[in-house]
Amino acid sequence: MRMQRHVALIGTALAVALFATGCGSNGNDYSGQKLKPAGQAADDSSGGGDSSGTSRKEEPAKELQVKRTAKLGDVVTDSKGWTLYRFDEDTAAPSQSNCNGDCEKMWPPVPAKDAEATAGIAKKDLGKVKRADGSYQLTVGGWPAYRFAKDAKPGDLEGHGAKGMWNALAPNGGKASARNVKQLTAVENKELGKILTDAKGHTLYRFDKDSAWPMKSNCNGDCLKSWVPAKAVEKDKVEGVDPKLLSTYERADGTKQLSVDCWPLYWFKGDKKAGDINGQGKMGLWHAATDKGKKAGVTP
Repeated sequence: MRMQRHVALIGTALAVALFATGCGSNGNDYSGQKLKPAGQAADDSSGGGDSSGTSRKEEPAKELQVKRTAKLGDVVTDSKGWTLYRFDEDTAAPSQSNCNGDCEKMWPPVPAKDAEATAGIAKKDLGKVKRADGSYQLTVGGWPAYRFAKDAKPGDLEGHGAKGMWNALAPNGGKASARNVKQLTAVENKELGKILTDAKGHTLYRFDKDSAWPMKSNCNGDCLKSWVPAKAVEKDKVEGVDPKLLSTYERADGTKQLSVDCWPLYWFKGDKKAGDINGQGKMGLWHAATDKGKKAGVTP
């Protein structure tokens, strides 16, 4: 008899109240995230690969990247954006790969040649291990690194959770996890200094036509076609920001919008990837927000 596996996506909504003084209003922030259950899309730890895996099998990783994801926090990818994975049946001290034969057809080992560290990955955490066939495989934090043949495009995470033994690699070689997700982070931008970004790496902006007292958003109607109100966050999921500066603004439609130092925050649809600042200076009214809620790039 064939057994069918039914997997339900469970959305966990967490309500956490963040308060700021002097805003003229405050409220509860409600946020949550859905994480694909382990092994939902990929549950094979061995078997034949497909053409996407075969074509990538021998490719060096080159300059590794750290991709921020809303589901798993920071994840390591190769230079083209393909997710790298680790296998629980391997060991890190000493480094050893136990994925051979049919297993490596589904999980192509990443060659050690030409791999380089990037921002967010310590150079000392990159290494190599000699495989059974004499080739050298890249290691991160001692853990052998793999790609997954069923990832169809860069950024896919279909291998995460497969068989309960495969996980996307975190920058230190650990397992990427929802526990590592930061919903709000202050990052250093080479042009603007320290600015705020959301869980997906979107730059967050403030609007000169809004007000902090009383706290009010004046971005409505057509304005919202380009500027998306930032979601409320949980205070234990922020980094580089004083939680006391955070509060929420209740919009006319009842949704909760994140504010910092009483200024409502938005992300810009014209920003196509994490770290973009294409909204900076738009119409002379929009500015990336600093960790203090000030206008980035503007001299006081």
